[in-house]
Amino acid sequence: MIHLDFDRGTLLVSAEPEAKREGPGRPEDLDLASLGGRVDQRVGCWRFPACRYRELILALREAKLEYQDRAREYEKLSLASRLVRTPFPHQEEALDAWWKAKGAGVVVLPTGSGKTYVAQLAMEMAGASTLVVAPTLDLVQQWYGVLKTGFEIDGQGLEVGVMGGGEYDPRPVTVTTYDSAYLHMERLGNRYGLLVFDECHHLPGPSYAQGAEMSLAPFRLGLTATPEREDGAEERLTDLVGPLVYRREITELAGDYLADYETVRLRVRLSEDERERYARARKTYLAFVASHRLSLGSPGGWARFLRLTSGSEAGRQAFLAYREQKTIAQASGAKLRLLDDLMERHRRDRVLVFTHDNATVYEISRRLLIPAITHQTKVKERHALLSGFNDGTYPFLVTSKVLNEGVDVPEANVGIVLSGSGSVREHVQRLGRILRRGKDKRALLYEVVAEDTAEEYTSRRRRRHRAYQ
Repeated sequence: MIHLDFDRGTLLVSAEPEAKREGPGRPEDLDLASLGGRVDQRVGCWRFPACRYRELILALREAKLEYQDRAREYEKLSLASRLVRTPFPHQEEALDAWWKAKGAGVVVLPTGSGKTYVAQLAMEMAGASTLVVAPTLDLVQQWYGVLKTGFEIDGQGLEVGVMGGGEYDPRPVTVTTYDSAYLHMERLGNRYGLLVFDECHHLPGPSYAQGAEMSLAPFRLGLTATPEREDGAEERLTDLVGPLVYRREITELAGDYLADYETVRLRVRLSEDERERYARARKTYLAFVASHRLSLGSPGGWARFLRLTSGSEAGRQAFLAYREQKTIAQASGAKLRLLDDLMERHRRDRVLVFTHDNATVYEISRRLLIPAITHQTKVKERHALLSGFNDGTYPFLVTSKVLNEGVDVPEANVGIVLSGSGSVREHVQRLGRILRRGKDKRALLYEVVAEDTAEEYTSRRRRRHRAYQ
């Protein structure tokens, strides 16, 4: 008889002593090393990452070896949906593809196309205790509300647990942050049969990935609109969650399941004074880069630039010059004047203004007297501002990066990207904020770019997606 135990995020595989052995059940009958196991001489057993649980169970069954599973502690759940709703075709297709992949894989759908509902359908189908993992506390609260109102068990309301933000209340259905999942998985990794990773492109980070590895959950669902990462680490999702099983892009769903949309790129010219200051600052910055033969686009290039700029007065001047030329391009006077015009043109719409930095957010907020949301905005204030935006109390909001993902603003129909990074994901996420379907809704995204500056290159980089073709 082979025994499986769970110990602080790992699986222990051991066999009874030869004298007590009855029937088949020897670890040496399996190639345990090929399954990712290693021998622990101290306790005389094999150790596996907990995420190998499903593979190990299937291997034991295929070899017809008797085993006792003392590792698994997750429950079977008979979740009943309170929603009377017919899934859209793409949601049914996604669920079917996930189930055909044995309930493990990544689903890629645009923002606003119903990824959350796909997860709810997967929870019903898997019928196991579930941990939903989200990147922010705002998303944790959103998921809590969705699951609390969306399910019942045996005719009773579902009690949903929360971990994160000072709360620790694990239940058969629990919502947590990536940080809290990593911190607690070595204790709770055997208590959940299904893991749902929202915005799963965050998962391949070292600590978050370790959290996924310490869970034995055989069912795993990753949800994202943009799985690709700048570091290419999205390939790790196959090991941590499962293969990419279904994908639909904005262009495939717009009009039927998302709002029709249009993207417009507007160029502005720097003033003569701004052009001179921009050219002077950029010359100083690039001269330093060239003198040290730096390649900022290579891995580690930016970190090396920062190290070098901190080591001399010339480096300090180069860094200040870098910041000055970027600030001039991102928040030029012409951009702010154009923003005035756009806000007047769309005074009857719900408008989100995006910038790259908080300083510009606060300047716009003071200049136009509109609410601002940054990472410094307190939770209650943020909730009040988003509620006011959705009910029309505040028709405009200005923000930096905190509304890029995972925030439900269904009434937004105009987005203005005043500045941003070269990330394709960020640009697609900002478009996604205004694509929630509505009656006769047509969304419009403006991208404002300073002519003859590095922003033109940045704009070309972030538009390398089918949504902008």
